[in-house]
Amino acid sequence: MAKPEVEIDVDPETGRWFVDKMPMILVPQHFYNNNHFAIEAALGADAFDAALAPAGRLSAFVWCERQAEVYGLSGADVFAHYTKRLSQRGWGRFSILALDPAAGTATIRLDHSSFVTDATKGAGRKLCYMFAPWLAGALEFVCEQAGAPRRLQAREVQCAAEGFDHCLFEVAPTAG
Repeated sequence: MAKPEVEIDVDPETGRWFVDKMPMILVPQHFYNNNHFAIEAALGADAFDAALAPAGRLSAFVWCERQAEVYGLSGADVFAHYTKRLSQRGWGRFSILALDPAAGTATIRLDHSSFVTDATKGAGRKLCYMFAPWLAGALEFVCEQAGAPRRLQAREVQCAAEGFDHCLFEVAPTAG
């Protein structure tokens, strides 16, 4: 991947960084991961995931909504822009393998996840679950924008920390 095609604007009065007209914070990967895994250890992975999921879903939805306005994007282009920006901001390299906004389904590959490092690659469990509700929220925006709002769920099907060469996520409508 080449240098990210994102321009960073800095407010001279506040020092806040903005990318795509949205405020950003730049932190070292180890800083983020150390905090993430410390909270996970304190709460347990399932409880931590349950606590993070609603915020992640909402944040992805809002981000896509704002980016659609800023860049005039719609449909699959919004979702593709979202995964591109996740990749460019260092979370890993996201690739859309399948996307059907009308059905509310997607399959996303993640290579080089920011959560799977030399220290965690042999964890033997899924570490990248935090991305699942982000992907669901992003696709939920696309569905709503198309006039077919629906609740979606995403799950990490496989993780590089389990010994696979990449992580894999599936998004689909919730049952019921």
